[in-house]
Amino acid sequence: MAIQKEPGQKGINWSNIAVGAIMNMVTTLGQPLEVIKTQMAANRSQSMAQALQSIWARGGLVGFYQGLIPWAWIEASTKGGVLLFTASEIETATTSAGLDPSIGGLLGGMGGGIAQAYATMGFTTCMKTVEITRHKQAASGVKPASTFAVFMDIFRREGLRGVNKGVNAVAVRQCTNWGSRMGFARLAENMIRQARGKGENDKLAALDKIAASSIGGALATWNQPIEVVRVEMQSMAKGAASANRPEKLTIMNTLSYIYKQNGLKGLYRGVTPRIGLGIWQTVCMVSFADYVKAWVKKE
Repeated sequence: MAIQKEPGQKGINWSNIAVGAIMNMVTTLGQPLEVIKTQMAANRSQSMAQALQSIWARGGLVGFYQGLIPWAWIEASTKGGVLLFTASEIETATTSAGLDPSIGGLLGGMGGGIAQAYATMGFTTCMKTVEITRHKQAASGVKPASTFAVFMDIFRREGLRGVNKGVNAVAVRQCTNWGSRMGFARLAENMIRQARGKGENDKLAALDKIAASSIGGALATWNQPIEVVRVEMQSMAKGAASANRPEKLTIMNTLSYIYKQNGLKGLYRGVTPRIGLGIWQTVCMVSFADYVKAWVKKE
């Protein structure tokens, strides 16, 4: 069932900004999966076991939470509000116009993904990736630079373009991410509703909504090549520099570089932890968010 306005409600539902920010903060509990996914995408020759060992070597359990504070928290608290606000308004408008809820979810997710990428995610996603992929071990007892020192160093050298490196890849990823997640989730909800003999406006049980969001989150990982391209463009891994690596990275030349270096398999490195992360994020931002939005409307 698509998001619907309460009877008599007019104009924009601004509360969705707060709901989205809160629910997206909840998704940061999946940060270990984010770190594993990024490690494998940046170091495409590593197996899952090797990636886990590398992350553990960077600080034990703490290594699995690199990039969480402050970048993932800043990113989550801002992008979540933009995503849910934009997606809900588009979804409401399209379904009110008579479009199928799955189409509304697709368009809402695409619009929300693009909006959050350019509005909030450029520098936070870049810095989160930098924090995960940069060489963390101190050399000769010298304390590594802090994450803010790294940020200022990039800003001084490359300006806003540097700290927003890869933002176009982020926009493509988020557009396809949330378009697929919300579209597939709404489609799955419709299929479950039909299988149970329910009407279009009948509510689904909580487990049914979670199952639908899980399907949406898992299927949305078809765009993993875009995520691997995004990680490569933002990576500061030691081995990132290569004689064959383009000096000025674009989405297309990065895609070509990865394919030549690692083949089709390289473009899907990290897809397994991303499936788990995608399911968790979709359950939070679609199923749980629907319940929170309904609760807010009643207050």
